[in-house]
This record gives sequence, structure tokens and C-alpha cells, in this order.
Amino acid sequence: MGNSLEESQSAESKADFIHKMNISLKEARETNYWLRLLVATEENLEQRLLPLLDESNQLISIIHTIIKNSKAKN
Repeated sequence: MGNSLEESQSAESKADFIHKMNISLKEARETNYWLRLLVATEENLEQRLLPLLDESNQLISIIHTIIKNSKAKN
């Protein structure tokens, strides 16, 4: 996710920015999936992973909002 977010900062166009942000969203959702899987299967890690899962959910929401707002400004 981090690399795509960095790349979006130097996007060549609005469409390129949205594309790169969509990649970041996809990567964030994948990270979220793996965190949920770990929480479900590794009880000894649950307390350490729950804050990361919450942060992951927040990042997904932020990236989604950025994409939605960027598309709305066409």
C-alpha cells in the first residue's frame, strides 16, 4: 500500500492519481484480510493485532473517501 500511496503523490493526471489510489485501496483491503485471518486463528496475537486491524479499517475508509471525492470533482 505504501508504495502506491507514494506513487499517487506524483501522478501524471487525475485519472492516474485515482488509479494509483485504487491500487492502494486494494492493497489495504488485502492487508486487512490477512490481519483478520491472523486475529481469527492466532488467539495469542489477538490483543496486539486488534489495534492494527482498527487502523487498517480507518485507512481503508480514508482511501475510499479520497477516491470518491476525486471522482466527484470531474
